[in-house]
Amino acid sequence: MKPIAQRIKELAAEIGFSECGISKATYLEEDHKHLKDWLSKGYHAGMQWMTNHEEKRVDPRELVPGAKSVISVLYNYYLPPKRSDDALKVSMYAQGNDYHFVMKRKLKSFIHLINENIAPVNGRVFVDSAPVLDRAWAVKSGLGWVGKNSMLINKKQGSYFFIGELIVDLELPPDQPVTDHCGTCTACIDACPTDAIVENKVIDSNLCISYLTIENREDHIPEQFKGKMDDWIFGCDICQEVCPWNRFSVMHQEKEFIPKFDLDIDAESWLHMDEDEFRIKLKDSPVRRAGLEGIKRNVKFVIKE
Repeated sequence: MKPIAQRIKELAAEIGFSECGISKATYLEEDHKHLKDWLSKGYHAGMQWMTNHEEKRVDPRELVPGAKSVISVLYNYYLPPKRSDDALKVSMYAQGNDYHFVMKRKLKSFIHLINENIAPVNGRVFVDSAPVLDRAWAVKSGLGWVGKNSMLINKKQGSYFFIGELIVDLELPPDQPVTDHCGTCTACIDACPTDAIVENKVIDSNLCISYLTIENREDHIPEQFKGKMDDWIFGCDICQEVCPWNRFSVMHQEKEFIPKFDLDIDAESWLHMDEDEFRIKLKDSPVRRAGLEGIKRNVKFVIKE
């Protein structure tokens, strides 16, 4: 009979996850120190929820009593957008349906298959929607290393993927972390137009275009960013676009991530959109997170640069 961990990884592959790794459910001491330092410096900007549930973020047993293992998975979303000359930029991950729902369904299927085919297991699924340090668990599970841009980088496919976890009460042999392969490369640091990468692997969200265009709930973008937004109105992919490891990215095979919203539109189209059109047209899109007024704020700021 195949080892249980191998069987679990085969099930993950059947569902469509491109990578799967396992780590022991334990307290993340070093990551806790980094989190405290990051928060103390105010690098979380207006994301006040990052200060909540600190213990749960660093110990999965606080989220799932009796947890023994964390099973981490990666799901590819790479599909370079086709942009017309006058279109404003939306991050690649937002072209299709909201990944939270897509990933959560797949993770629920995953835990069901484990129960059905391997062993009874109790646990929960997580997709960037609860206090879980996704990248930390992916690193511990051997799925990659954290690059200088703070993104998880996988040697086989770069960084264009979503991360999800199963935290379960099943004792499994853990995988080993891989080594860092960024070396002396500073492509991401050099390319960031707002200098948001303030330290190796540390992002100051106050300076990050992704934060400014999505999570920023103010009615304006600070004037210091004039001329630096590079036409991004939802998210930003610059630090990934220049990463040498992303030359290994391959097109995803997920039909729900195929663009079904016309995001290749100009400033006037965004500014003339009303709430009904926004709600219907972008019904299942991650872009809804910024809200129509947030998108219009971003568009106005960019076109006045």
